[in-house]
Amino acid sequence: METEGARTDRLGLLLDQFDQARDMAQVRLTGLGDEEYLWEPVAGCWSIRRRGEAATPRAYGPGGWVLDKGAPDIPANEYAEIARQAAGGMTVAKIAEDWSVSVERVEQILTHTGAPEPDEAPVSTIAWRLGHLHSCFAGQWEWSFGERRQEPKLLVDFTPSAALALERFWALIDRWRDSVAAVTDEQLDTVGFSQYPYGSDPDDPFIAVLAGANLEFIHHMAEIALLRDLWRARFTTPG
Repeated sequence: METEGARTDRLGLLLDQFDQARDMAQVRLTGLGDEEYLWEPVAGCWSIRRRGEAATPRAYGPGGWVLDKGAPDIPANEYAEIARQAAGGMTVAKIAEDWSVSVERVEQILTHTGAPEPDEAPVSTIAWRLGHLHSCFAGQWEWSFGERRQEPKLLVDFTPSAALALERFWALIDRWRDSVAAVTDEQLDTVGFSQYPYGSDPDDPFIAVLAGANLEFIHHMAEIALLRDLWRARFTTPG
């Protein structure tokens, strides 16, 4: 791998990681069409839907299309994340607020008692993964570099057009990157520099928020890449 000119400062490492992931993702998303963007590989997928056709109880968005969001609970595949948050010092009350569940529900998960484990998080479409990422980065930009007042769930006008969604998404991602590049060392260490209300941002130094944002981008883009592979192979049968 090319290492000449690689930065070794804290912010530089995060920016280089983000830049590489962004470049790879943009190549991987080239040629995305509307049908593939909205493709539901199994029944019960989460996606974007017309407001009047939303199938999930907390679907959100400011316009005619909304992003699926289910009932407030914590899927079993996120239990390790709950344990990590608790080990990192988050209070049970803060974790419950973060996930929009009761304190009792968090305590059940941490002590492995009480209600049976819920179903795994549903499969989602490329439209959902991209919309979720867009919503998260738009909200974190607003509550880190913007006026820190707008409701994150109302910042992204979801669209059934893959081309339009990508155009808007990359513009937002570039704005995020430019703002992050101007952060000072003091701001990196500032707890609560980001006041994004849906997560632990207000309790974390900003460098931890940036590292988490990179991971969020990378893992969702990896999932999108897999969905693209499955789309290409959907009619392939062993020969």
